[in-house]
Amino acid sequence: MKGGLVLHLTGVDGERIIFMYYKEIDSFPEDFLWGAASAAYQIEGAWNEDGKGPSIWDEFSKIEGKTFEGTNGEVAVDHYHRYKEDISYMKEMGLKAYRFSVAWSRVIPDGEGEINEKGLDFYENLVDELIKNGIEPVLTLYHWDMPQALQDKYGGWESREVIPAFEKYCEALFLRLRDKVKYWVTMNEQNVFTSLGYRWAAHPPAVTDLKRMYAANHVVNLANATAISLFHQLVPKGLIGPSYGYGPIYPLTADPSDVLAAENAEAFNNDWTLDVYCRGTYPKFVMKQLEHLGIAPQVTAEDSRLLTSATPDFLGINYYHGGTVQQNRIEKPENQSSTEKNFSKTDPYLMQPKEEQAMSPEVPMFNGIENPYLEKTKWGWEIDPVGFRVALRRIQSRYDLPVFVTENGLGAIDVLTEDKKIHDDYRIDYLNEHLVEMKKAIADGVEVIGYCAWSFTDLLSWLNGYKKRYGFVYVDRDEHDEKTLERIPKDSFYWYQQVIKENGENLS
Repeated sequence: MKGGLVLHLTGVDGERIIFMYYKEIDSFPEDFLWGAASAAYQIEGAWNEDGKGPSIWDEFSKIEGKTFEGTNGEVAVDHYHRYKEDISYMKEMGLKAYRFSVAWSRVIPDGEGEINEKGLDFYENLVDELIKNGIEPVLTLYHWDMPQALQDKYGGWESREVIPAFEKYCEALFLRLRDKVKYWVTMNEQNVFTSLGYRWAAHPPAVTDLKRMYAANHVVNLANATAISLFHQLVPKGLIGPSYGYGPIYPLTADPSDVLAAENAEAFNNDWTLDVYCRGTYPKFVMKQLEHLGIAPQVTAEDSRLLTSATPDFLGINYYHGGTVQQNRIEKPENQSSTEKNFSKTDPYLMQPKEEQAMSPEVPMFNGIENPYLEKTKWGWEIDPVGFRVALRRIQSRYDLPVFVTENGLGAIDVLTEDKKIHDDYRIDYLNEHLVEMKKAIADGVEVIGYCAWSFTDLLSWLNGYKKRYGFVYVDRDEHDEKTLERIPKDSFYWYQQVIKENGENLS
């Protein structure tokens, strides 16, 4: 293997130890898709123009206290009217791929009725503009913004009635764009929108009910499988897969009880969704725990046939950080260390009343805790580049599918100087470290199709307004003032431009 150096050492008991590090890492594939990403609600604006219907986020953002200082996506960064300008910056950067999502209610305003041709035209024009500028479109079908009409009529993802509506929506896009779009993403971060929407009430529909959460999650799985099956019929030359918010789980110590806790957490947090995506079956361990609590989803024989029939062509992975656990707090209550007490300020499980904690499926399985070896962002997210490599390795080992990194990035407070510059060295450092680890994972044997940084322009953070910025391109606006909406490339824009030009060859 290129750059591989194998060392043979003798251990303390005389046994031979073999390990490897890379003196020089393999190059990225020549056709590697260097990209960036976005989501419709967070950038488009034009929330009620050209026949678009309201989405659940259009309504949820009006609930007092649900979003930072009442921010919403009615204007966002006005990508709907400025997409050609934004794509011109993508071309200047040298972007090879751009991941975007389609607003379901822009294509079918009520979610299941008449198709809005103006909505379809917008996305076809967007795709044509990308192709004209040499950029591969990566289309996400669902990025959290269900039509409000379906939520009102059926209860959203809690009803199987939504599945044929989603299928109709997907079919409209498949038929219109199948000759222009190769890469398609079904669901974005199902693990996030179901838990925040149906457990913690931080996203729409603002429910706090575990049984309803697992029921809705199962319906989403069925909709995902339905879309993949239809896609393989209608778009035989395309590739499709879901995007999952993956983070590897570590044991706090080598204590076997902590190792077991990490196994439990990996199964509960990751296998629960990924096994269904890739194998069509729910992991038996987690299902059994949910059955004991009376909150497991009802899976019919027909459901099982559908789930096993729909295999993704790749897995989209959104990576930001993983998690660390120790033995559950029931068997070892003395593990309530000062570290854990500090962590409880942000751990939703520990913020629950004691009687609710007892009903949480996590409590008897594992105990989430801070990782003492990792630094954090200003928003309290752990920074773990090596975990990125661990994540990619685990995905490859367990499911042996190509991986498309569909999100990875740093949210930060960016300062615009008087001469209109944004010096975001912290973002460059973050991305550089993660790209190096991704490159190592490719050298390890992981097949990675491409990498879409989050995000291309600044955008509306779902719950943090415009204070938390992710983009390579600064957008001149804040929570209270749309200002000029001027696009201003940051230092990271020019850094990534060079990375793309060199195909990642000189990452340090």
